[in-house]
Amino acid sequence: MTTDQNNHPQPGEDQELARVHYLPTRPEGQTAPATSDTEVLEGELVSDEEYRRLTSQKAQAIARYKGYAHDAVVVYRGVKKAATHERTKAVLRHTIAYPVAGVKVVVKRWRDTHGASRYERMMLAAELEGNHERLLEWEARDVAEKQRRHQRVMDWVAAPGQWIKAGALGLLGLAGFLLVLGVILFANSGDLADVIAPISAVVDAVAFTVWFLTAYGAFLLAGGTAAGLYYLYKQGRDHGDTPSWLRATPTGAETPETALDESMIMNALRNLGHPALNKKFKEGWGSTVQPTWVQPPLPVNHGWEFALRLPGGAPASSINARKTVLAHNLGRRPEEVWVETDHTDPMAMKCLVLNPGALREPVPDYPLVESGQTDFWTGFPIGIDARWNPVETPVFERNFAWAGIMGSGKSDQINALLAGAVLDPAVDIDVFCFAENNDYEWLRPVASTISMGDTAENVEACMAHIHELHASLAERGQLLREYGEYSVTRELAEKDERLRPRVVVIDECQSFFRQDKPEDRRELVNLVVRFFSAARKYGIVLGFATPVPSDQSLPRDLISVTTNKSCFAIGDKTRNNVVLGEKAYENGLSALELKPAVKKGGKIVALNDVGTSVTIGFMDQPGLLRSYHLTDQQKATIAARGLELRGGSVRRRAVIEQEQRDLLADVAAVLAPGEDKVKATDVCARLREHAKGYRPYTSLTAEALRDQLADYGCKVTKVGVLMVFTDRVHEALAAREGGND
Repeated sequence: MTTDQNNHPQPGEDQELARVHYLPTRPEGQTAPATSDTEVLEGELVSDEEYRRLTSQKAQAIARYKGYAHDAVVVYRGVKKAATHERTKAVLRHTIAYPVAGVKVVVKRWRDTHGASRYERMMLAAELEGNHERLLEWEARDVAEKQRRHQRVMDWVAAPGQWIKAGALGLLGLAGFLLVLGVILFANSGDLADVIAPISAVVDAVAFTVWFLTAYGAFLLAGGTAAGLYYLYKQGRDHGDTPSWLRATPTGAETPETALDESMIMNALRNLGHPALNKKFKEGWGSTVQPTWVQPPLPVNHGWEFALRLPGGAPASSINARKTVLAHNLGRRPEEVWVETDHTDPMAMKCLVLNPGALREPVPDYPLVESGQTDFWTGFPIGIDARWNPVETPVFERNFAWAGIMGSGKSDQINALLAGAVLDPAVDIDVFCFAENNDYEWLRPVASTISMGDTAENVEACMAHIHELHASLAERGQLLREYGEYSVTRELAEKDERLRPRVVVIDECQSFFRQDKPEDRRELVNLVVRFFSAARKYGIVLGFATPVPSDQSLPRDLISVTTNKSCFAIGDKTRNNVVLGEKAYENGLSALELKPAVKKGGKIVALNDVGTSVTIGFMDQPGLLRSYHLTDQQKATIAARGLELRGGSVRRRAVIEQEQRDLLADVAAVLAPGEDKVKATDVCARLREHAKGYRPYTSLTAEALRDQLADYGCKVTKVGVLMVFTDRVHEALAAREGGND
């Protein structure tokens, strides 16, 4: 190869080389990039910083490590996805988890059978539960088992000598038998070989057995191993405890996040902060001592249910007092967990754990919108319970009280009850609502009375209506005696309309019970309580509803004789207990966790727990009730069907107008001729006798009479006591009549 004058290689005559392109060079001291006249095929201008980054070993190492981390994350995610796939979980469950669990089951059984662990565990469990009879019983069994084990050990010690002795005697006996058999054969045949033939046959049999086991040992070992593994697999599947992450994903509404198992429940109790339970956990309950599951966790409609026997010192009521913490530990809201004492085992806690959000899923439609009737004497459909079972609440010989803050859904439950009344043609309906709203307008075609408005006239009309119904109880009682019945029946109601059952609802009843004068309120409460208690047997059902339950708006005496109580979302435990009874909150009957609807701009943006209430009397046991929601169209359909069932006409009852009387004229009428003055208290008594049943006179006092007569210009003077002067009354009456002329 030749070179040019610059010492650059040049191809020879007999060589063909690729063309060389020279890179530009940078002379010493020059900072600007050098230029070249040669053609640039491909390139990219980079900064000094980028050049250093591309050529830095440290930067390249960091980039490699980032790549390794990314690869590791990708591999981890792939492995996790594969490991959590249902097919992978099924393979691991059937090939590893079940056999391993089976080993644990077999080992535990062997220990229980051949050791004292079972007796010690049962004695500790009985001691933790405080069951002394069971403790003594298991102690006696333990003593007997120890004696049996001691005798078995002594038998094992003596066994080797007995085995050797028995073996030696057996071999000698067998040898003697074979020798005698050989002698007998020799005597018959005269052949000396017959003497050892039996012994040779035994030796051959032993040799064949050894050969067979050696030749087919692999098959026998494989078959025995397969049988053993299948046994362990079956024991583990049927009786073992599979890790939760390997369990099959439940179908339906249950998911791995909502499913419950024994370990989750025990962990929830372990973190409950219950002093007695903490002590029992330290003593071994839940670890060395297995808890007694009266009913293991089983799926029910939209939730799980279990019953667990608790150790001594931890009754179910004390667990219920910590329901908020228990619900948190189980990943639920407090209203989604219900704790009570199991009816079959007083030491067991029965618990219903709903799936998260189950109480806010839409309820089914009202079942009788298009067809069907109700029966006042058997009950009306009103909603579903926490397990989503339909609820028909009894109505006959019952009375009702509803309470809850605005937007909690009281009207839904009341309307569901009234829909049942509409669909029984034997029932009359009266509604008094001390507010102007649209809740009961759908009932006008079929109700006997609909009276609305927070007015004094509406209050007086409602009082008059109750007075009339109270007076009708005597007539109803007389009719029952005539018909020879103890209470109103459907046959009597259809035969005599005077015995038709009535459902009377008084909504916003705080306006009804809040009277200006204490004596007026006391008289009203006494009247309602007497009527409330007596009316049930005669087929008259009353219901009171209020958003502000208190002794003033929902009197305690009234609640004490109320059979069906329903508390919706409420503000504090005092009001909760006003509705549901004393210490209801402390006993786990709490509506404080329920949330009303949220409205913005007059529109509902979140329903929350609308229509859900904590009830007493609606079901066999106190609990959650979710009311049916009736749309406007459904209400109209039910009202039309109710009117059709009643033959197209309804027994209307006009709201009774309160009688108006002239106080001044009545006072003049009760003052006898010749009386100059009469005590004001005596005048009040004469007025009550003069106008019997007139409510303003029944509670009239001397001071009130003085104030009212003063409005007529008639002065009542106190002469020791308040005295009404006859001449002043006549003068005031004459002055009024003269002024009218």
